[in-house]
Amino acid sequence: MKHDSRVSAAWRLSPLAALTLLVALTLLVQHGAVLAHAVTEGDKGYIQEIWGVHLAPFTYLGAKHMVTGYDHILFLFGVVFFLYRLKQVALYVTLFAVGHSTTMLAGVIFGWGVNAYLIDAIIGLSVVYKALDNLGAYRRWFGVQPDTRAATLIFGLFHGLGLATKILDYEVAQDGLVPNLLAFNVGVEIGQILALSLILVAMGYWRRTASFWRHAYTANVVVMTAGFVLVGMQLTGYYLSI
Repeated sequence: MKHDSRVSAAWRLSPLAALTLLVALTLLVQHGAVLAHAVTEGDKGYIQEIWGVHLAPFTYLGAKHMVTGYDHILFLFGVVFFLYRLKQVALYVTLFAVGHSTTMLAGVIFGWGVNAYLIDAIIGLSVVYKALDNLGAYRRWFGVQPDTRAATLIFGLFHGLGLATKILDYEVAQDGLVPNLLAFNVGVEIGQILALSLILVAMGYWRRTASFWRHAYTANVVVMTAGFVLVGMQLTGYYLSI
């Protein structure tokens, strides 16, 4: 059986990825409770002390969460990895935005008490899913290609639920809740646009080089490994919290 030399070269880097996974999980066992939630004490204290409508602070918090949310950025990176037309990028980003906006708003307004660790583990799996999709794994393994648009929307719902768990952790006052949530969502979209713009600029430059196709496989293996790291981190955090 003839093996693709590019695939073989890519997999030669996998021991390093496995070592990264092992180190990350080891660190989490020691510090799992600290790493589970992306809400800083300063932000949480400020939000708990204010009442009424505060659009600017919530917009800032939404943008900050998205820009620093490595799980969301990894998923978006996987989504746009092989998208070359802006029309395609806009479609998939819109599907993702609709998904996470819907469950973020509904989750906070109705107070859905979903465990943050488990939701974040699913978000980690979304990163793994998209990396495997980019690697063509589903067609090779099962002979079918999942609907990438539906998957982006569905995983967007889970990402939004993850955002809702973070907002609920802020213990936001009911006075002005809806306007503040809408401002947070606007901030998330602003942060998403900023992060995506940087990704697209970097990808555009990379695609013009000869190294893109040589390392595209490896890049997605690394993204997949990072997704497994996220899943392991959150499941370990869940285990330590019970």
